[in-house]
Amino acid sequence: MSRKAVIYCRVSSRSQETEGHGLESQETRCRSYADTKGYEIAAVFPDTITGGGDFMKRPGMVALLSFLDAQPDESFVVIFDDLKRFARDRDFHFKLREAFRTRNATLECLNYQFDDSPEGEFMETIFAAQGQLERKQNARQTAQKTEARMKNGYWVHDAPIGYVYKPVKGRGKMLFPNEPLASIVREAFEGYANGRFSTQAEVTRFCASFPEFPRNGKGKVVQERISQMLNKPIYTGHICSERYGIHWLKGQHEALISMETFEKVQTRRKGIAHAPKRANIGDDFALRGVVVCGCCDTPMRSSWSKGRTKS
Repeated sequence: MSRKAVIYCRVSSRSQETEGHGLESQETRCRSYADTKGYEIAAVFPDTITGGGDFMKRPGMVALLSFLDAQPDESFVVIFDDLKRFARDRDFHFKLREAFRTRNATLECLNYQFDDSPEGEFMETIFAAQGQLERKQNARQTAQKTEARMKNGYWVHDAPIGYVYKPVKGRGKMLFPNEPLASIVREAFEGYANGRFSTQAEVTRFCASFPEFPRNGKGKVVQERISQMLNKPIYTGHICSERYGIHWLKGQHEALISMETFEKVQTRRKGIAHAPKRANIGDDFALRGVVVCGCCDTPMRSSWSKGRTKS
């Protein structure tokens, strides 16, 4: 009777799924190995997650261990194609080894021969430590490249509302205005700066009136997100980053608003809003906040006058 085996595959990012070390290619190699050994493949457990850290945070690994727990009387072989796919953290490597040992599972790797002798354990420690070193070196290199790109004026984080990343030959991915969101964001900033919107709550309702504006998991535009948006200098065409010590660096992307508009918004956000929240910011008073007094430049207010039978 052939012995039962399971396959574990892991890649560090979604993009690697389609490259030479993707999940499909790993599974193919592991299946070929199982055929030569005469193993019967019972299940395959894939993961798309970085190699460092707690293995219990990997969905695929959690599912694999649960699979073994559900069949305590079976003795499975766990196959993976490279030792680095197992764990790239020295401490978690041996914790994971112990987790399989307590479940009576045998580990087999395509490019590494496990040996429980003192010499074998020593060599395994070296390889696990090497994987951890490479992971930390890669993380450091990525951080250095990220900092350098930021200091060259390129935004590297998630695209803010109103922008979208597009590849540019020789310059990588860059931010570009994303219509119609860019126009919505611009109008929100300018409306709050000139008094058309008296409070951030009104800005929130304005943005929520557009179905294309991003919403949270409950389908709502929350005021906290709008407040964060109104506080981002990136909309002025500049980059700021406390982490990298970057302050008002001229960015490589197009600005959606002027510095003057941004400063007016910040002044209003720091002040006290006296006007009550208004549910109606629609077409009835479309020029509210735009028409100003000819003497003092104060935005003109507007309202319906109520009579006995109608407004």
